[in-house]
Amino acid sequence: MFIPKHFEVTDMEEIKTFIENNSFGVIVSTHEGRQTATHLPLELRETGGEYYITGHFAKANPQWKTLAEQKEVLIIYQGPHAYVSSTWYEDENVSTWNYQAVHAYGTPEILDEAELKEELKHLMHKYEEDKENGAVWENTSDDTKNRSTASSASG
Repeated sequence: MFIPKHFEVTDMEEIKTFIENNSFGVIVSTHEGRQTATHLPLELRETGGEYYITGHFAKANPQWKTLAEQKEVLIIYQGPHAYVSSTWYEDENVSTWNYQAVHAYGTPEILDEAELKEELKHLMHKYEEDKENGAVWENTSDDTKNRSTASSASG
């Protein structure tokens, strides 16, 4: 992605806030020479000064099975965007597109069952705890829990 210097953001706090506010990202990997992308809630976390991104694939999504063979994946977070007409400039210029995005690269890892359970609990609470009888881990049947615990990754 080309980033003009005057638009480049290197402040990690600003990047973290952007990802938090736009956490539905796209993970891109390559399998047998072809790119594959999945849209997922992908959260930036920090442990001991190290950053990692974590999320959950549907078990039926074949992309998660290819992550172990990946040396690197790309995660894209997209924010607001808009067309900018050249007619808006005082001086002659070209039309463009103005947007905000973060591209993050990393080595994927498949979570073990205990890590996956904690990730699912976190995501379910984040998106469901404000609902009466929300679909949080504690309110989910054992059958659903068992079907869900085979497909998370972090990188």
